[in-house]
Amino acid sequence: MDGKHPRHQLVVFYDGACEGCVKDRARYERWAGDAGRDIYWFDITGREDVLLSLGISPQKALQELHVQTASGDIYSELDAYILLMKRLPRLRWLAWIIGLPVIRPCLSWLYRHWVRNRLEQQGRM
Repeated sequence: MDGKHPRHQLVVFYDGACEGCVKDRARYERWAGDAGRDIYWFDITGREDVLLSLGISPQKALQELHVQTASGDIYSELDAYILLMKRLPRLRWLAWIIGLPVIRPCLSWLYRHWVRNRLEQQGRM
């Protein structure tokens, strides 16, 4: 990312100004334990330059979770959640359900609606 961090298997771009996002990160880290050591959590707050250099719209980064794999591929929204959840045995089943053709579009709509409401309430959208 900025040359100070070793290569991680997954970089998670999260909104550090979002209390719920910070709590979700802490919960994931607690559940992952040592298995989560190869994840780098990158707070996007005030880092528009880094996001743009990676081809990520700062506005989209607020609206959708983004992750970057060790190979440099970037995934967003539900694809990002699925990649993150597949890493933990206790969440693999949920990743599978989220990816189902019937569930995915509905959950995607709900997710976008929830995030948009949160950002509007915070005056950030």
